[in-house]
Amino acid sequence: MGPASRVRASPFAVPLAAALDWAAVKRILLPFGWSSTAELTEACPIGNVRLTPPIDTCRKIIAPRKKAWEQSLGGEEAARPSIRARLAGWPEHLLVDRQGLPRTDEEFLWRLARDTWRGLDAMTDRENGLPVDNVFFGDPPAGTAEGRVGDYTSGTNIGLHLVAAVAASELDFLSASQAVDRIRRVLDTLQGLETDQGFFFNFYDTTSLERTSNFVSFVDTSWLTAGLMVVRMTFPELADRCTRLIAQMNYGVFYDEALRQMSHGYCVDPRARSRYHYRTLYTEARLGSLIAIGKGDVAEDHWFAMVRSYPTGCGWQTLPPKGTKRKHIRGHAFAAGYYEWKELRYIPSWGGSMFEALMPVLLLDEVAYAPKNLGANDQVHALVQRRYALDEIGYPVWGISSSATQDGDGYAEYGIAVLGTLGYPAGPVTPYASALALSVMPEAATANLRRLAERYDLYGEYGFYDAVDPRRGTVAYRYLTLDQSMLFIALANHLTDHAIQKRFAADPIVQRVLPMIGEEDFFE
Repeated sequence: MGPASRVRASPFAVPLAAALDWAAVKRILLPFGWSSTAELTEACPIGNVRLTPPIDTCRKIIAPRKKAWEQSLGGEEAARPSIRARLAGWPEHLLVDRQGLPRTDEEFLWRLARDTWRGLDAMTDRENGLPVDNVFFGDPPAGTAEGRVGDYTSGTNIGLHLVAAVAASELDFLSASQAVDRIRRVLDTLQGLETDQGFFFNFYDTTSLERTSNFVSFVDTSWLTAGLMVVRMTFPELADRCTRLIAQMNYGVFYDEALRQMSHGYCVDPRARSRYHYRTLYTEARLGSLIAIGKGDVAEDHWFAMVRSYPTGCGWQTLPPKGTKRKHIRGHAFAAGYYEWKELRYIPSWGGSMFEALMPVLLLDEVAYAPKNLGANDQVHALVQRRYALDEIGYPVWGISSSATQDGDGYAEYGIAVLGTLGYPAGPVTPYASALALSVMPEAATANLRRLAERYDLYGEYGFYDAVDPRRGTVAYRYLTLDQSMLFIALANHLTDHAIQKRFAADPIVQRVLPMIGEEDFFE
């Protein structure tokens, strides 16, 4: 994600305290789901510990050119107006008149898409085309004059920005030539960035273009690759450049052959692979696993080694798994069960957030290609999100996922606990969560987006702000490129008959894995 306020603390690793014996943990956990002789009731070594593992200890890095530039202007605070001036645009007003929003659902969604795209286009550096991470406006009385720019970016931000440019052309917000010009500028900038083994680093300063991280992230690499795939399947004139960038990134670097899992990434200083892995299948990282397999960098066995449900002995789980049994698919043997809440069956994500569940659906139509497993799970996760927020918590709106904190200047993990293996706490409602649900429950998602706009001071010149506390009505007046991109791409798929999903599915990398993902039945 980003600097300290947005660094996620390894949410998909097994939640162990650092002092535990990691070798012993591997010996006990390795058989479950990864060995044909595993006992389905394997004891869990974790007990009732509910701690998130520490972040990998890469050495911190300082961007000297950026610091020197800031000092030449009088320091970090004095440099803020110059950073803001580099953006392609800036809103004049913090809020729009709620009464002026369109009355019909279709007109409302088109208005939301157009406003959100204007914001995404504005939140780019006019000199290099990279998206900045966020813009924060503080309290409403300050208006937009005091807004602060988070002038750094990630591979995920860049990848989704590429997809958003394609989506804008599909919606006729940009001509094809305008979209190509924007994407070409980003590709030109990428070619000049420092890399390691062909991989881009986790973060870069968008003003100085220096890397600001010693970490290469698997999941951020995945979303950057996915963006390049969408571009090459849309604009033939850019295909060769995108293909070269994709080819230089060998996902085998992230693969732990002993566990058959993808690590979170690796540090370059000190050089070491992450100790943590994306073991849980149903997270946003699953798209990266499909890309790794489709590229031929990782064996198909990896997909079936990921955890559908953890052993019953893991008492720290939010719910006990049910129906656990051995499965045999495409020559792969593994153990899997499911969770059940109010007669609804599903396999859990790690935290129960909407982006873990439905972010991959921005690009991959899982309902179409994996209807008995991922597609069915997508529908149930959206349904439980809605029911739990409205009926159990008592919110008038729904859609809980990782988002800005209520002071607007931080970022935290939120979710519906029963949907997660460990489960994040409930928190504010974020509009992008509803947009993600357009793929599986369009009428309910549209109604919820309209309700958010009607009830709260949440809609600005560039569309929805990031989050609202439904109990107090307080709003985090912050635009996050990641969250706005998810919202916009989801809208584009809904308004253009799955245009982005169709581009992605046509890519040869995806074509190789489509037969693999359709065979499993999570609930047979």
